[in-house]
Amino acid sequence: MTNDQFPMTKKTNSQSHSPKKDLLKRMNYLVGHLNGVSKMIDEDKYCIDIIKQNQAVIAAISRINELLLKNHLDTCVRTAVEKGSTTDKEKAFQEILEVFKEQG
Repeated sequence: MTNDQFPMTKKTNSQSHSPKKDLLKRMNYLVGHLNGVSKMIDEDKYCIDIIKQNQAVIAAISRINELLLKNHLDTCVRTAVEKGSTTDKEKAFQEILEVFKEQG
């Protein structure tokens, strides 16, 4: 799998499941939530209330990342392990390690 390939559909038991719809729904919700937080700041709302909303945004982003990682493991990494060369396998595992290193 190359970086420009992003398979968002996986086949299981002759059915197709696409997490893309769920991810886009969550992202759209997140954009709305962020706009709401911006409005709270603009309207000088109570700081603790804004912080609580920011924490909810962070939790939503974390959930999106969990879903993306699960999809990546179920598609790209599975393909690399099952059908890829040794280089493909090493690259797939290295990419995951890099992501977690960057999170610090």
